[in-house]
Amino acid sequence: MDVAAQTLCATDSTLNTTPPAASDSDPASRFQAFDLLATLVAVLRQDGVVLFANAALEDALGISRRAIQGSPFADFFTEPAALQSALAGAGSNEFAALRYDAWLNRLNQDPLPVHVVLAQSDLPGEVIIELLPLEQQARQDREERLLAQAQTNKELIRNLAHEIKNPLGGIRGAAQLLEMEMDSRELKEYTQVIIHEADRLQTLVDRLLAPHRRPHVVGDVNIHEVCERVRSLILAEFPKGLKVQRDYDISIPEFRGDREQLIQALLNIAHNAAQALAERIAQDTAQLTLRTRVARQTTFGKQRYRLALELHVIDNGPGVPDSIKDRIFFPLVSGREGGSGLGLTLAQTFVQQHHGLIECDSVPGRTDFKILIPLP
Repeated sequence: MDVAAQTLCATDSTLNTTPPAASDSDPASRFQAFDLLATLVAVLRQDGVVLFANAALEDALGISRRAIQGSPFADFFTEPAALQSALAGAGSNEFAALRYDAWLNRLNQDPLPVHVVLAQSDLPGEVIIELLPLEQQARQDREERLLAQAQTNKELIRNLAHEIKNPLGGIRGAAQLLEMEMDSRELKEYTQVIIHEADRLQTLVDRLLAPHRRPHVVGDVNIHEVCERVRSLILAEFPKGLKVQRDYDISIPEFRGDREQLIQALLNIAHNAAQALAERIAQDTAQLTLRTRVARQTTFGKQRYRLALELHVIDNGPGVPDSIKDRIFFPLVSGREGGSGLGLTLAQTFVQQHHGLIECDSVPGRTDFKILIPLP
């Protein structure tokens, strides 16, 4: 047989060969796209041994990828039998995909509740497992509600403020004209009440419209300069009985943003916390902590970010009342008598203009407001 014939035979042989087994290929190259996903993904052999684990799964387990790959994946669950049964069903083609809830063991952490989605791969003898942390799913649902709520609030505030502002000017003007026609001092006191209340409402309307009127001035922002500015303002107003602690990660890089808006957002949150600490301030036991951290491979606002700023404002006060926990970012909702209920609404608006989000976790004795902002 000449060389050409040998080559043709070799080509035909290659074309007729069945796809290589999963174990014969390089998982790292075939499945590297899974590293871009926020969900936890593992690719298993039919016998349950891990061929590939993505970066999110590696982070969740707290174990290196090398230690995960080559191990029976069922060993990472509190109840291995459920996965083993699912793998057996996949092997006998009882289903194309299977879903169930389970608990994933983690190194030096409590087990993580997850929703398991098991599906057969395109290659025989290979199964793809997707794990959706139930905590993460609940958080994403909460974030979606917050974003939708913030957008609704924005439209409501703008429309309501404009509807109030137009007749308000007429009321104030009419009261002034009426006052000019009066000689009685007692009657003028009534017109002064009208003018004063109209001015108070005008101030409220201006505050409602402020985030939408003011231009977004972007520059380089050092978050610790923002924190120090807010810290000095809080200590100037509450010089006794309140300790404001710093807990900074100085490696956080500068990012593009509106410095004044971020100062105002952080100040609103810190000021609310300080006011909630009134009793502890009187006892000289009040504590407020400003903490900065970097979150890696985190998802919020329906997007995944390689790096994000985590800015915490933590206080040891009584906590957010249960009656308003789900509504604290609503306009005009306040847990303090005499409060305007605008501080947190404006803070959320300013942070969202930086593509970020504010979350709140509160129990008696500890309230943590967390600001999340993408980093470059």
